[in-house]
Amino acid sequence: MNASGAAAGLGLISAATWGGSDFVGGVGARRAPALLVVASGHLFSLMVLLALCLGMRVTAPGTGSLVYAALGGFEGSLALAVFYRALAMGAMGLTAALTGLLTALVPVVFSVFHDGLPSPLTGAGLALGLGAIWLITHAPAKAPGMSGPPTPPAALLLGALAGVGFGTQLILFKMASGGGILWAMTWARAAGVAALVLFLMVAPPKGQWRGFWMTGIAAGALDTVGNLFYLEATRWGRLDVAAVVCSLYPGGTILLAALVLREWPTRRQMAGMALALAAVALLSA
Repeated sequence: MNASGAAAGLGLISAATWGGSDFVGGVGARRAPALLVVASGHLFSLMVLLALCLGMRVTAPGTGSLVYAALGGFEGSLALAVFYRALAMGAMGLTAALTGLLTALVPVVFSVFHDGLPSPLTGAGLALGLGAIWLITHAPAKAPGMSGPPTPPAALLLGALAGVGFGTQLILFKMASGGGILWAMTWARAAGVAALVLFLMVAPPKGQWRGFWMTGIAAGALDTVGNLFYLEATRWGRLDVAAVVCSLYPGGTILLAALVLREWPTRRQMAGMALALAAVALLSA
């Protein structure tokens, strides 16, 4: 398998586990505040990663790699808090689509300047992937024919900021992947936990603070596995390929929701998932 194929394959595994993490976290967020679910998952995965690194005596990478990982973990967790705030402000469809598109687009732009223009085939795959992300994430917030409030401009602004934050996190994780990925992920998680604790102290969520640990642990474990596969994907190929394929993760969440909860995707989302398959095929060539 060539480097592009390996990067796309690893990215697809990352997308699948991220999609599973969001599904489990979403189920948990129906019973408890979403940030508590995320924070508990981050804390649990941090303890597991730290135990693995110390127990296996994994050699720590250079300072630069750890700094990039910590920055990515810290600002990525803040971006997540901003994203949840944006979703809570009104109609979610356009906000989530904008966030998902920018999450992939920011690393693509960075990669073009850092690595140069991709080949025509890879460029076509990236374009299809970005289109697939838009179709998959832009679900209507209300049934056709029903009136409802438009998406507030502030929600779009916060969604855009969250997308830039998520995309920047993918870049920082790529820069951290040159060292040992286990220690890099550990530092990222430690910084992420610190950011979430600060956010919870400043703006504690409303609702009952219980019933979130089990789903939080499961979601955090899946998210961590997805991060590790993403870090490995960036070591095999271009950043833009890994970022776009990994950003297809909402498709996995939608499929699980259909299989487990019988929440069927829209035609638009099904078209997006079909487009995603074509994009992965081109990016793997």
